[in-house]
Amino acid sequence: MIVNSPLDEVKKREKALLIIKDIVETKGRNYLFDLTGLSGGFIASPSELSLLETYVGPAIFEDALQEVGIGHMGGEKVLPLNRTSSGILATILTLVKKNSNVVHYLAELPAHPSIPRSCKLVGANYFETDVFDDFSIPDNTSLVVVTGSTMDLKVIDEEEFKKVIEMAHEKNILVMVDDASGARLRTVVFNQSKACDLGADIAITSTDKLMSGPRGGLMAGRKDLIDKIKIKVNQFGLEAQPPVVLAMLNGIKNFNGDNLIKSFERKDQLFELLRSKFNNLEKTPNGVLISPDNLSNEVNIPHNLSNDDLAFVFSFVLLKEHGIITIPAVGMPGASPTIRFDLSTSDAFNLDLNDLVKKIESSFEKLLEVIQNEEKCREIVF
Repeated sequence: MIVNSPLDEVKKREKALLIIKDIVETKGRNYLFDLTGLSGGFIASPSELSLLETYVGPAIFEDALQEVGIGHMGGEKVLPLNRTSSGILATILTLVKKNSNVVHYLAELPAHPSIPRSCKLVGANYFETDVFDDFSIPDNTSLVVVTGSTMDLKVIDEEEFKKVIEMAHEKNILVMVDDASGARLRTVVFNQSKACDLGADIAITSTDKLMSGPRGGLMAGRKDLIDKIKIKVNQFGLEAQPPVVLAMLNGIKNFNGDNLIKSFERKDQLFELLRSKFNNLEKTPNGVLISPDNLSNEVNIPHNLSNDDLAFVFSFVLLKEHGIITIPAVGMPGASPTIRFDLSTSDAFNLDLNDLVKKIESSFEKLLEVIQNEEKCREIVF
C-alpha cells in the first residue's frame, strides 16, 4: 500500500498543499478548482478586522453570533468551536461515562472517525449501524448519536431521524446530531427540519461545508447542555478564536441556499456527460462521486494498488494536471477517500461542465498510464 497510516495521510496532505501553493504562485488562483464542497471562505470588512483582539473580538462577535447562529441551527444557544470534531469531542467528554454505551444511527457507514475516537478516549462502548431495523438502545447508554448527512453526503430519512430521537427520549437519553453538512443540505435541498427543531438536544455543523465560512464548528442546542459542554471546550482549548467567530458570523449571514439548489440541478447534467466514459459513478445531492471500490471497477489493467490508493493517486493527478482539488488529496487523516466533484462551490459555478468532463477524463487516462508502476504512483502522492 502507498497510504497505510495516519502519518502517511498527513504527509499526503502536506504534499497536496505544496502543489496548491505552487499553482497559485506560478499560475494564479484562477487555475485552481476546489470541488471538495469544503472550500469555505473568510468574509470580513476592514472595520470588523480592526476589532479582532483577544477580548474585544469575542465581546462583539460571539454575542452577534448567538442570534444568527440560532436562526441557522435552531436551539436555545450556540457555541463556536475550532472544529466540528472539537465539538463532538467536548460533548462526549462531558456527557458520556466510562464503560457506558454510545449508539449511532446514520444513513451509510462509516461514521466520521472523530465519534468513535472520542468514545475510545473516555472508555465508552461504541456501536454504529446504517440499518434502521438493527438500531436499538441498550441499557447503560449515555448518548445517542445521529448523523444528518454522511461524509459522502448520504442524507438520513427524516422519519427515521424523528423515530431515533423519540426512542432515545423515551429512555431519557440525550441525542447529539452530527450535522456537519446536513444543517444546510438536509434543510435546503431536502426540505427537512433543523435538527434542534426535530428534538435533538445538541447539533453540530461545519461552517466551511456548503457555505462560505471558515473551517470551524458551530454547536447549537439546549442552553444547559451548551453551558456544560462549554466548560470542557474552554478547559481543552477547543473554542473558536475571534477571527473564526467573525468569519462564521458573516458566512452564515451570506449563506445563499439558491447556490445549493443550482448545484442540485447541475449535477444531473454532469452525471450524463460523464456516463459515456464511466460506468460506476454515483450522484450526490449536489454533484457526482466515485468511491474507491467503483474506481477500481473502472480500471481494467492489472495492478497492485489498494482501492483507496487508486483514489489517492487519481486525486493527485486531478490536482497536478488540472488544478482540481478533491478530498482524498487534501483531507485530514480518516477522511473519506471517495472522490467527489461538488458543484456547490464558487469555483464550480465558474466551470464549464464540458470542460470539467474533459479534465476528469484526461486525468483518468493519466491514471491508467501510471497504475502499474507503484513507485511512480508513490512519487505522485508523496
